[in-house]
Amino acid sequence: MSTVMITGAGRGLGLEFATQYAEDGWAVHTTVRSESAGETLRALGGNVTVHVLDVTNNQAVKTLSQALKGLAIDVLINNAGIYGPRGVAHTDLNYDEWAEVMRVNVFGPIMMGSAFLEQVAHSSQRKLITVSSLMGSISRAPGRDYPYRSSKAAVNAAMANFARDISDRDVTVAVLHPGWVQTDMGGPSADITTDVSISGMRSVIARLSPLDSGKFLNYDGTEIPW
Repeated sequence: MSTVMITGAGRGLGLEFATQYAEDGWAVHTTVRSESAGETLRALGGNVTVHVLDVTNNQAVKTLSQALKGLAIDVLINNAGIYGPRGVAHTDLNYDEWAEVMRVNVFGPIMMGSAFLEQVAHSSQRKLITVSSLMGSISRAPGRDYPYRSSKAAVNAAMANFARDISDRDVTVAVLHPGWVQTDMGGPSADITTDVSISGMRSVIARLSPLDSGKFLNYDGTEIPW
């Protein structure tokens, strides 16, 4: 049985990832920030385990990794993320809010990747995925939304760096854009549903090879400029 771990799985993209993998018979380990956030996951049935975790707490991440020391994780998906203040101009930035976006969107994925590297490296598939955004593409930045855009650009750079640092471990590290999705973050007028987004990303993940490590890919598999 293949195993996936998904952070931020209580709703939106994370919940859809968990639902689809569980339906396909995977062992699914999920993280949420509170017990109540895991209620929907526990109702999915199948082989789903819920862990309460703040992905910005490095010690808590390390403690969970130690508790799951013997678990081989085929696919680790860093999905947890926040948007922060929207549409704010440079004159109105709240730097404490910006720092929190960076902690969740950048530090969290690196903490998880570092802490769970051994579990991923000892699996059959050896894939480490971070859900990013086209909004992190510097070549496409139109302005405003400084906290979210900068956090996604930063996690893209961090994961490209991480891919090079662990190239001797035969772990494929990839960053994926989910599309503009109809979630709480994306809003009801977004282009695609969570089902379309997650089905697409899962297909991309399934096709990944070590030659793809360090790439920034769309949910349909096309490469995105940094």
